[in-house]
Amino acid sequence: MLSQERTIMDDLKIVFSDVDGTLLDSRQEITPRTLRALKLLQKKEIPFVIISARSPSGIEPIVRKYGLRCSIVSYSGSLILNEERQIIYHRGMSRAEAAKILDFTAQQHFDMAWGAYSFDQWVTPDRTDPRIEREERIVKATAQQGVIADMIADEVHKLLFICAPAWTDTIEATLKAQFPQYEIVKSSNALLEIMPGGTTKGEAVKRICALRDISPKDAVAFGDNYNDVEMLELVGHGYLMSNAPELLKKHLPRHTTDRDHDGIAEALAAHGIC
Repeated sequence: MLSQERTIMDDLKIVFSDVDGTLLDSRQEITPRTLRALKLLQKKEIPFVIISARSPSGIEPIVRKYGLRCSIVSYSGSLILNEERQIIYHRGMSRAEAAKILDFTAQQHFDMAWGAYSFDQWVTPDRTDPRIEREERIVKATAQQGVIADMIADEVHKLLFICAPAWTDTIEATLKAQFPQYEIVKSSNALLEIMPGGTTKGEAVKRICALRDISPKDAVAFGDNYNDVEMLELVGHGYLMSNAPELLKKHLPRHTTDRDHDGIAEALAAHGIC
């Protein structure tokens, strides 16, 4: 645990953080202590990177509200933007590939709502679906009523399936069996994310570290769910939030306090940041 993690600050060269369940508390805010720690990172010129399944429009309100200067990774690695919001990496599936997945799910009569994302465009067939309305409120972004054919670019970075929690695991297993070529992962007990194969937060961390000539072993990362596993295993100091699923806590040994109790700040304090 944290008492065993005291290390010299020189070991910390870059910090990555997931958003939902990690950077944001249960009120969808950054706690004051965690914000102070992030500002100290900026003061010490230690790069901070937000790495999320969200779209850029779902991340930017957080950046603006708290005055953060950071690169952002969207769609768990399908789209990466630097601090000036220039695209430094992007990779998606074609509209035809995305349509094939959606056709299959329609045939299965899964009880779910879906959204498709391309760069900063978010398309869904029914904006009045309560599940989509809730997602809009959470991420403070607006979906566009439409279908895959309405996507401007032929590059779909992510499909999001909002499922009944009791069925998420079944839908995940069915999709993985039918479409093994894609990255399919839970980001909560109700959310499934489908990205091009090989798209993980771990791969995104490798790309950003390589661009900055930093070893991932000198990185700290924070996450709370299944789509964070590769990232937390890759870096030298990967912290799982205490509000994570119990199965993950058994798999990943290094934990910090939960999102409502300054989990990020607690771990950074163990690295001499605050």
